[in-house]
Amino acid sequence: QVQLIESGGGLVQPGGSLRLSCAASGSFFSINTMGWYRQAPGKQRELVATMSSDGSTLYAVSVKGRFTISRDNAKNTGELQMNSLKPEDTAVYYCRANANLYSGSNWYWGQGTQVTVSS
Repeated sequence: QVQLIESGGGLVQPGGSLRLSCAASGSFFSINTMGWYRQAPGKQRELVATMSSDGSTLYAVSVKGRFTISRDNAKNTGELQMNSLKPEDTAVYYCRANANLYSGSNWYWGQGTQVTVSS
């Protein structure tokens, strides 16, 4: 079993910055893709950014140039640096990871962390 624990959410004014962190723990060999998703009230969960184990990244158009995803493969952690935040970035942010287990690989979700952008 794999646990993903997010931290770093909170309230920030428009134009401000926040850094989210995700730590993976449990019985797995390694993490393949690690990413961030978000879900605003009344909307579907959407991809924000992902990073594979080789460092390749994918960003949603709405956050490209403002958000930066990173990870530490040795520590099984990931981060999302969010700059120039806008009210429309307000959402619950979830960490998602694909972990290699004894029995194969599987996807896991964190519990989510609230990000609120408001003046």
